[in-house]
This record gives sequence, structure tokens and C-alpha cells, in this order.
Amino acid sequence: MNKHPFESRLKKSFTISLDEIHKIIVNFHDEMQRGLEGKESSLKMLPAFVDTPGGDEEGRFIALDFGGTNFRVLQVALDGHGSARIERTKKYVIPKAVMHGTGTQLFNFIAQSIRNFSFIDRSESAKKKDLGFTFSFPMKQTNIANGILINWTKGFSATGVIGKNVVTLLRDSLKRSGMSRINVVALANDTVGTMAARSYKDPLCDVGVIFGTGTNACYREAIANITKLPRAARSRKNMVINIEWGNFNRLPFIPYDELLDRATNNPGKQRMEKMISGMYLGEIVRLILTDLIREKHIFARSKGKFAKGDFKTYHMSLIEADNSKNLSDIKEYLDGVGMLKTSLEERRLLKKICALVSQRAARISAAAISAVVTRMDPNLSSNHTVAVDGTLYEKYPRFRRTIMSALKEIHGRRSARIKVVRAKDGSGLGVAIVAAAAAAQH
Repeated sequence: MNKHPFESRLKKSFTISLDEIHKIIVNFHDEMQRGLEGKESSLKMLPAFVDTPGGDEEGRFIALDFGGTNFRVLQVALDGHGSARIERTKKYVIPKAVMHGTGTQLFNFIAQSIRNFSFIDRSESAKKKDLGFTFSFPMKQTNIANGILINWTKGFSATGVIGKNVVTLLRDSLKRSGMSRINVVALANDTVGTMAARSYKDPLCDVGVIFGTGTNACYREAIANITKLPRAARSRKNMVINIEWGNFNRLPFIPYDELLDRATNNPGKQRMEKMISGMYLGEIVRLILTDLIREKHIFARSKGKFAKGDFKTYHMSLIEADNSKNLSDIKEYLDGVGMLKTSLEERRLLKKICALVSQRAARISAAAISAVVTRMDPNLSSNHTVAVDGTLYEKYPRFRRTIMSALKEIHGRRSARIKVVRAKDGSGLGVAIVAAAAAAQH
């Protein structure tokens, strides 16, 4: 079967060559350095005011894991020997009205949910509790329990929060809910939590990454290199840096990236996130399909179309996972959305398009991981564990495999020194570990 000319064009547009990967790494290093020096950079390089845990932290802690439309409250027990156990957990869904209402409404809703969680176990409800707070939005920290929201992402727009200390807002809401006995002792980004969860039992873990609705990473940096850090904060040898890498903007953009960017509520921002995260990949495919449908290259016998937001990354995952002879799962999905009378060739083309978009995402992700690890260890002289959490990494077919294969392409045999592991529930477990370390210092 001959390829259509547009297929070759698409493949060329979405292919990230090894040369391009090396260019991304060089640019990433440059932005990291500028961010650490406090110069203008697309990478904020935010100090997290915590180092990796020692593995001997112990006790029982509440963890609040807030980073999207769902948040979780957990009770975590640490045994002081590298083992962390989730004793109880409950998920809460934030109503849209609360996401887009006032900050007070949002934090009151969170506090009421913590109250609801705490009173499940009556025997524990009257005891004083230390709480670790995972807050997965860009924030500037000045210490372990103080974080100023820089800007909302992931569709949130609650007013009166940007520029405010989110720990103060949470503490105030807890007091209003009659929960003064809960003490917020630590604040961390979800990447920091993910890294802490793994490094509690694995001292080689020095990078934490999220590949989910959004994407971000953190890593361990020598204090001497964080020149923008005030001298008073330089008492320790190393500190975790929250990179906020979703905002990295020195990448090979194509017209579909520009189209998607212009249609978002934050044009010009989070450029890398828009190329590699679960919130946006489906929309890139939809933009391609819209073009191909209009030009009658695909689904010409069907009157169906995909409106904005109709095609999700979840659908891409389902499509790429279909290895049946007639691609019957893809047909069933297309029939269900009114895309009738599709041919096997059209279904194959749809699968190829999804693969091009997801492979580009995974190769850019590998370039970013490589940049972070080689920032710490330019020649890969040591072993490094990269802890990863997030649904895209966990559930998307071949995403992890493509990252590993790209790392091998970049580093050859030395890629074996980069161990990428899944840290399930990292952001919840990890912030409890961060809270334990912070409580021990008080």
C-alpha cells in the first residue's frame, strides 16, 4: 500500500531526530543554569527547601495530595527503616464551581474534606496530627512550610490565591472547620513527593518526574550552584530543585503546536507540557484529524467530526493498544462517536497518527530526563534512579519503552546507569516523608 504524501509530511513534522534531542539537552542545560542564577529563563528552578530523606523518618502523618480536579487525603505510617505504608486514603472531586470560584471556597472545600477523612476513624480524630501538603502548581517557596502560588495551571482559576501563601490559606480554612489540631508542617510539589517516596528506600534516587495530566520534574542540586538562594538558606549541602519543566520553550514547534497553544487559556506558556502531557496530546491528534477530514484524506464516507475537547489522550491510548487484525476496538470507538463506515486503512492511519504524537512526546521526555541527569553527572559516572509517577507513564502503551529506547540512543551503554522506575502514589507517600523530616527538625 502506497503512503499518501501527507503521511510522509506528518512523519517528518513529528519525528524528533537524535540531533534535535542533543540540541534540546544543550538548551535545557542553558535554561537550568540561568534559572539557578535568577536570570530570565523558561525554567523557574524553584528551591524546595528540603533534601532527599535519610530513610530513618518515622511516625504517622496525614498527606494532602492536591494537583488537579481530584485530590486525595491519606494517612501514612513510616517505620523508620525505609518502609512507608498507606493506611487509609480517600479521593475527593473538586466541583467546577469551586475550581473557578474564590480561593476561600476552594480551601474551605479542601479543609472540609480533611475533616470528613479525619472523622472516619473516631479513635484518631482528637489527636494532634502533622500534615504534609502536596501542591502541584508553580509556587515560590521561602521555606519548607511556605509557598506563594505563581500561577494556576490545569484549568484552575480560583481568585485571590495567586501571590498568596497556600499554607496560610489552608491553615485558615482548617481553623474555620474546627481542625486546629492539624498542623501543616511541610509543603512540596508532587515531583518532590515522588522523589522523596522513592529515595526513602533507594538512596540512588535523585530525580522525580510526573507524566500525567501535566508534567514536571525535580532533582537534587548542590547548594553552591543555586546562586540565587539567599545566604541564610545555604546551611545544608544539597537541596531539591523543582524545575517546573513544563514551561521549557526551546523546542522544535510545528504549526499544530502553535494552533493548540493559541487556543489555550495560557498562550505562550507551558510549551513543553503542551507537547508531552495527557491534558494536550489528544487535542494535537484532533487538530491533525480536523485537517485530514477537511481535505477528505480520512473518514471521507462519514459525516462525523471531532469538536474541541472531544478527542482525549485516553482515546489515543485505547487506539494504540488495539492490536486486533481488523482494529475492532478502534472501530467500536469510532462507531460510538458517530464516525461510521470507516475502512481498515483509515483505522490504521488513525493509529499511526496517535503513535507519531505519542512517540514525539516520549522522545522529548527522554531528552528532558537526560538533560536533568547529565546536569548532575555530565559523563554518567554514577548510577541514578529516576522516580516517575502519573497516568500517562503508567497506562499509555509503549510510552515508557519509547523513553528507555531514546535514552539508549542518546547514551549507548551508559544509559544502563539511568534507572527509570515507577513510584506509584509517590506524591501522597512522599509528602508524608517530607513532613516527617520537617517535623523532626522542629
